[in-house]
Amino acid sequence: MTTSTSHVRRVVCARLPTPQATFRLCLYRSEKDGKEHLALILGQPAAAHAPLVRVHSECFTGDVLGSLRCDCGEQLQRSLEMIAREGTGVLIYLRQEGRGIGLVEKLRAYNLQDQGYDTVEANVLLGHQADERDYDVAAAILQDLGVTQIRLLTNNPEKIQALEALGIRVVERVPLVPSVNPENLRYLVTKVVRMGHLLNLEALGNGPPLEEQGEPEPPLPLLEWWRGEPWPRHRPWVTLAYAQSIDGSLARSRSQPTLLSSPESKRLTHRLRSLHDGILVGIGTVLADDPKLTARRANGPHPQPVVLDSRLRMPLQANLWKHPKGLWLVTTPAADPKRLRELAAQGARIFQVEADEQGRVRLDQALHVLRQAGIRTLMVEGGGRVLTAFLQSHRYMPLEVADNALACSDPHGYRPAAQGLVDAVAITLAPCYLAGVPSVEALPSPIPLRDVRYIPVGRDLWLWGRLS
Repeated sequence: MTTSTSHVRRVVCARLPTPQATFRLCLYRSEKDGKEHLALILGQPAAAHAPLVRVHSECFTGDVLGSLRCDCGEQLQRSLEMIAREGTGVLIYLRQEGRGIGLVEKLRAYNLQDQGYDTVEANVLLGHQADERDYDVAAAILQDLGVTQIRLLTNNPEKIQALEALGIRVVERVPLVPSVNPENLRYLVTKVVRMGHLLNLEALGNGPPLEEQGEPEPPLPLLEWWRGEPWPRHRPWVTLAYAQSIDGSLARSRSQPTLLSSPESKRLTHRLRSLHDGILVGIGTVLADDPKLTARRANGPHPQPVVLDSRLRMPLQANLWKHPKGLWLVTTPAADPKRLRELAAQGARIFQVEADEQGRVRLDQALHVLRQAGIRTLMVEGGGRVLTAFLQSHRYMPLEVADNALACSDPHGYRPAAQGLVDAVAITLAPCYLAGVPSVEALPSPIPLRDVRYIPVGRDLWLWGRLS
């Protein structure tokens, strides 16, 4: 796919002497976003086989004020120096501050980062994507300059993919190695661990091993409950794991994801993921949150992602398509055959099982086929309808009707009346009220837990328990 330059117009150019070299500075106006973008041009890049190019997004705090919270200002100056040494090249300065969220929201994100959230979590908590930038304008400027293949100064593989999708061939990635300081360490780690940037921070000798930087080890044992327990027949061991507010809400609304867990709790969640063979969510969670479902914050293997999708609404651009284990979908025989073939061609492994009375995937059948496919232990993360459906498979009867009020404090006061599908729960209790989407809806009876443990993790409280 190529882009047209019709929405980007060159307005004026002027000579610009700088400490690095004398550039030609051109201002472009974009009809698409209404902003003015810049290109610093050295030599004759159109005549070069693959000129050195930097596509730099505006960062007032780093570029102008020299903020130590990021590496943006350093990247800008180093790129100008490297282009000057080459004698030809282009630096494109895109006006998309704060990875596209603007300066006001970026400063609000800084305040959240000071409370313990990383840069990705802060953006999401404010209602934004982790990265809202696009590179249409950059591709149009390069085409206007007659440049169609480049050597790109970047550590971001998504920038390479975006430019190539817009018709700019990247023949080589030229790294920009940052200086690490106490203020930008966690920011750089987040770039690597959560955004896939190509940096080897350990090689810089500026801190502890990458997986451990800035995040203390929670004082918790491994959560392999299934060791020594009776193994379920014909299905995996199932752990429900989710975060909720004090009033039992998963999110403020179904359309707006809400970050509840502290950074320490998130790391523990990733440890728990790495202990399970698979991780399951409903399609609603994918549409609302676009999760990655990896164990990237833990020193362990990634679980196999599984999505319950009775109507095959899985987006073709979702993060789960990039999962290292590939994507599994569980649907029903009523699924559209054309859509099924499209998702299979995209790389999904698809299981079809019986539908329940509402036309949704039958959970017992889904667990059976997953066990046959090699999933021995399964972590179920949501959303609320999926959590409720799993818990609704449990039926308990009180031993003493008069003692119903004591059931939660006395788990032995109830006996199972039907075999359920959940073996254990791990719940993060966040210290806030949301009055939003409930984590669990109507249940046929109270469900007592046994072997319950409560452990503080960061600002949260973790609760573990087994179902009888």
